[in-house]
Amino acid sequence: MELLNTLVDNGLRGESPTRAEALAVLATRDEDLLDVVAAAGRVRRQWFGRRVKLNYLVNLKSGLCPEDCSYCSQRLGSAADILKYTWLKPDEAAASAKAGVAGGAKRVCLVASGRGPTDRDIARVAETISAVKEGNEGVEVCACLGFLSEGQGDRLREAGADAYNHNLNAAEATYQDICSTHGFADRVDTVRRARDSGLSPCSGLIAGMGESHEDLVDVAFALRDLDPDSVPVNFLIPFEGTPLAGQQPLTPQECLRVLAMVRFVCPDAEVRLAGGREVQLRSLQPLALHLVNSIFLGDYLTSEGQTGSADLEMIADAGFEVEGADTTTLPEHRTSADRVSVRRRGAGTDLPPNA
Repeated sequence: MELLNTLVDNGLRGESPTRAEALAVLATRDEDLLDVVAAAGRVRRQWFGRRVKLNYLVNLKSGLCPEDCSYCSQRLGSAADILKYTWLKPDEAAASAKAGVAGGAKRVCLVASGRGPTDRDIARVAETISAVKEGNEGVEVCACLGFLSEGQGDRLREAGADAYNHNLNAAEATYQDICSTHGFADRVDTVRRARDSGLSPCSGLIAGMGESHEDLVDVAFALRDLDPDSVPVNFLIPFEGTPLAGQQPLTPQECLRVLAMVRFVCPDAEVRLAGGREVQLRSLQPLALHLVNSIFLGDYLTSEGQTGSADLEMIADAGFEVEGADTTTLPEHRTSADRVSVRRRGAGTDLPPNA
């Protein structure tokens, strides 16, 4: 298809498609799916070879969140059957992280439920970051603590955090349909605060919440404009006890088209296959490795994932290799001293793709 040739040519140059082209990817027929995967796979290999980065989640604080995000098992009023606990101690978090690193994880994601951290919480997480790094030499640490206030990103970076995750999740026009306790702009603001603090920005989306193709393209383009280094793509896990419990899942073919679209829109970003992959991609998970260059190893926040050994077998069987700690994930233009310096001066949001 001429469309795919255009998308590949642009992606190899680090350029994004038009909105119409992105919509066309989502509208392709199932019989053309392997052509779509092969085309997006060329872009993935251009920037990341056949490497797969492994990430490991440590849930520092679970449940009892005051926000009402419809997809979340930890939301206000959730009746989902999940563990609820307050903050893990730094040594407990470090021990959990060590298990993930032993399994091949290169990045540890420290996640806490809630609207956002207090200054006391930031101090607590700073101790945890130190404990994780002390016990796991060379590991990257990404914090995910909710909305950041002024100066909190700086304190996390000074404590040793490498990245900060805060997903946009849904399109701006429909965001109020999934959450009433905060808005889309609040999420954008936190991603920018993280970037301006010198943290590598990580922000992604959730597919399968009943959104339209236009909504998916809208959130992908909003992410492109923010230009995060890492883009997690989650697929809804319809938890019992949440408003989206009865949402019909996407087909595995639809999931692959979503991943291909995101790869074309964010060609040189780390695209991460995140929560819900086992539920919605099912037996087509290995095909997704031709589109993404990063996955979570093992379990998620409040749901079980595929076992770590099964993940490693899947990567090897599909002909990919686990990215080592001595390899830089991102293309050179994303990790250059000039780019990092601009971020820390607070001007990173206006960088073009190949700055």
